[in-house]
This record gives sequence, C-alpha cells and structure tokens, in this order.
Amino acid sequence: MRHGQSIAVVIPTLNEEQAIARVIGDIPHWVDKVIVADNASQDGTRSVARALGADVVVEPDRGYGAACQRGIAASDAYDIIVFLDGDYSDYPQDMARLVDPIAANDADLVIGSRVNASRNNGSLTVQQRFGNWLACTLIRHLFGVAFTDLGPFRAIRADALSSLNMQDRAYGWTVEMQIRAAKAGLRIKELPVRYRARIGVSKISGTLSGSVRAGATILRIIGRSALQPQ
Repeated sequence: MRHGQSIAVVIPTLNEEQAIARVIGDIPHWVDKVIVADNASQDGTRSVARALGADVVVEPDRGYGAACQRGIAASDAYDIIVFLDGDYSDYPQDMARLVDPIAANDADLVIGSRVNASRNNGSLTVQQRFGNWLACTLIRHLFGVAFTDLGPFRAIRADALSSLNMQDRAYGWTVEMQIRAAKAGLRIKELPVRYRARIGVSKISGTLSGSVRAGATILRIIGRSALQPQ
C-alpha cells in the first residue's frame, strides 16, 4: 500500500532464471502483490519466483502482450498496476517515481523513459534507439502526443487500463497502450528512469529476426490506430 493505493507489479518473463531473483529482491517493500507472468519458460524461472514469494501465473501462448494480459487477469482488486521486465534491465528501486503521480491523482499513466535518464553503455541497442525514435516521431505526428520512449517500465491506474481494452499479444503491447491512452485522453506523464544492460540475451532486440518482427508489429499498430476513429 502506498499513499492509500494498493499496488500490484506484473513481471512478464521468459527464461529469466538468472535475473528474476534480483528483480524481485529489489522491488520496494510497499508493493502489495508481485505477479510473475511466465511465458512458458523452460528453465527455473517459476521455481525461483515462487520461492521468493511471488504469485506465478503461466501464459502458454508466446508473446509479451499475452504474458502481460495473463498478469493483469491475476491483479484485479488493486488500484495501480506496474509493469516491470524480468531481465533486471529496469531498476525496481525507481518504482516510486512512476507510482507516486498516480497515487497523488496527478496522472493516469506514467511511463519510465530510458532515453531521458542515465543508462549503462550498451543497455539500449542501436535498433532499440532507432525504433524508439521512429515510433515516437510517428505518434507525435499522427496523434499529437510527444513521447521519447516505449519503455516497458510503467505504471497505470487499474481502471484506466481496463478502459483501454488492450488487444496486442505480441511486441506491440507498449506502443498500443500509449496510443490508446492518448486517444482516450488519459493524463500521461513520462519520467526518467535508470536502465542497464539486461542479464542474458533479449528475445526481441537480441536477434535480427526478433528486431524485424517487433518493428513490423509496432508500425502495424501505429498505422492501424491512425485509421481507427477516435
């Protein structure tokens, strides 16, 4: 409980056995529930998470958005939901920066920007930096909202998230949330958060094919959203 608001953290994972203990260990004590939404890992991710007291749910269909949706389904009755990657690239210690504006009723969605904060060398790949720039440029021109990042570390009011009717089950989850939130007139803040090189190899940006698929999905969602009525 923070400032009278109940907080659930959703951590989508896929083979994060080496990192998940550090992620859970750094989550602030005031978080009410930690949910590891596992995307059918083939290592010990689930066992480690359970041993550390996290609630573990399994989403057999591969996809970042699919795992997030499974985690959301297990987080009902909480006021604020925080999304945090399971690879230890985000700093859970920065969570208050994202949660406090929502708890104070100054925002509905707060996005952690990796672009506007300190990050370790190599933490954002060239393709990630270019993809962020391109997607955010298109969003600004098409929807009139300025973002600098599509970062996964974010917090949102649970009722606001429910109203967005999220659909994407793959790589476009973050950009879909930002576009839908902008079109819905939600109060959005973007605040700097620290970022470091992840533990292990990214399933998306770590391979050329993953980067291409992610980029195509993001562009498809932006284009489809631009054609849809408000």
